[in-house]
Amino acid sequence: MFDNGIIILDWLGVIVFAMTGALVASRNQMDAVGFVLLGTVTGVGGGTIRDLLLDIHPIVWVKQPGYLLLCCAVSLIAFFTAHLVQSRYRWILWLDAIGLALFSALGAERAMSAGAYPVVAIVMGIITACFGGIVRDVLGQERSIVFSYEIYVTAALAAATAYVCAHALGAPRELALSAGIILGFTLRSGALVFGWSLPRYRPRGPRQP
Repeated sequence: MFDNGIIILDWLGVIVFAMTGALVASRNQMDAVGFVLLGTVTGVGGGTIRDLLLDIHPIVWVKQPGYLLLCCAVSLIAFFTAHLVQSRYRWILWLDAIGLALFSALGAERAMSAGAYPVVAIVMGIITACFGGIVRDVLGQERSIVFSYEIYVTAALAAATAYVCAHALGAPRELALSAGIILGFTLRSGALVFGWSLPRYRPRGPRQP
């Protein structure tokens, strides 16, 4: 029963990430093919890298091409409606926050299901959540959201860690996923609203002999 819930969450993550890719394409005034390209690599890019590193075959969208069709559909819808969004960058940030929380926990869950060690599962959660957005920003010639001053990768780390820890404590899978998703979204949304950030490195002059 809950496996269907995981599939729904996975599709929701693909939808919101594909939408962020399409909105980046709109900011760059790309054609419909460009929308589909950015939407697709953002929607399934992180999961593809995760599956390759975990040696999972076939990759999820190869086995279930519905993921590709969903990315294409979302991207084309955005092509005809993106002009209705007043602040597209703000939408990108919030949709990305939702996708980040979903894919951090889901990526860690998929890695644990594949028999990965807990620390590896955490890393795979981060990769699933962040790498699609990195590719999106590179192709869209945008400053990568990963380098934002507010908490970003840390939110993915927290979400994946929360899932893995809850799983290790014997929590039901739905509770562990919920904990990871809620924590990840709370941290990222707090960063967007309140500017939460970790202490940053400050350059210092060399020591005097």
